[in-house]
Amino acid sequence: MSGNPCWRRQERFGTNVKEQILRLFKEANGQFVSGEALSEALGCSRTAIWKHISELRAQGYQFEAVRRSGYRLLATPDIPYAEQVKAGLNTQRLGCETHFFETVESTQTEIHALARAGAPEGTVVIADEQVKGKGRLGRSWHSPPGSGIWMSVLLRPKLELQRCPQLTLVAAVAIVETIREQTGLPLMIKWPNDLLLNGKKVCGILTELRAESDCVDYIALGIGINVSSASFPSELADIATSLSIEQQGQAPLRTPLIKRLLEKLEELYFLYVEQGFSAIKPRWEAHALMLGKPITARRVNSATLQGIAIGIDEQGALLLRMEDGRTEHIYSADIDMG
Repeated sequence: MSGNPCWRRQERFGTNVKEQILRLFKEANGQFVSGEALSEALGCSRTAIWKHISELRAQGYQFEAVRRSGYRLLATPDIPYAEQVKAGLNTQRLGCETHFFETVESTQTEIHALARAGAPEGTVVIADEQVKGKGRLGRSWHSPPGSGIWMSVLLRPKLELQRCPQLTLVAAVAIVETIREQTGLPLMIKWPNDLLLNGKKVCGILTELRAESDCVDYIALGIGINVSSASFPSELADIATSLSIEQQGQAPLRTPLIKRLLEKLEELYFLYVEQGFSAIKPRWEAHALMLGKPITARRVNSATLQGIAIGIDEQGALLLRMEDGRTEHIYSADIDMG
């Protein structure tokens, strides 16, 4: 059986039979697995095995069935079903409990509901479509079916309230490093929560929290990545892009991208919890788009500031060098470059 911590946890607390079937086919590495072997491994009848494989076929999985040889998995759909994301996922917490929905209002809404019901840290919600996707400052996020990664992750860190915005920056580094690794695309970070390719937005991050007094109950980390979108509504066409557009129509598969992102995000999250933001800060600055460039910061209910972005501080605030030489710390603002 797999040594994957997620699978060990699922074996201890129970898991979906279809997830176990997919794990066994993954371990078979393209070879046939007999119905008898599946039945013995999972402790259910061969009729039940046939039923579950039929359900997987209905979801888009392709199997070859040969008498006396059994079943062989030929292809998997590019739909991030929970069982597919968890199969072979090399994490200790993130994704060990994963929920997939064809359509939701927002994955953030779903993760908040699960958090309030006591879901463990690392719980993930993924949707193929959001009809009311949420962006920063109450804005909507364009998230049609089959075109992107619409995902929320539940975190329960023991952090002071003022440190929570740093998790947006941690997530940005994880996304940049994952997409650069998987596609070679030169993704860059625009403070505080946007990721750009050729000056256009390809990914957004939304961090929401629930706290009592100074104690953080949980953080809902929302991630939206435009993967295979070929076009956008007119109001977004000049400011948004996708991985597919930037690779001339070649989009990476969503499920492997999600799995690698969860692994990278957990790696950096654990590093951040153990060593603090100083361990993340140089990696964020290495991918920051605006450093050394003139920007305009429009703060809500405050004056508009213009200066040169020179870095971020240990709290994650953007540092703006003003014309008179003083340094402004920007904690929340809309940023325009140039």
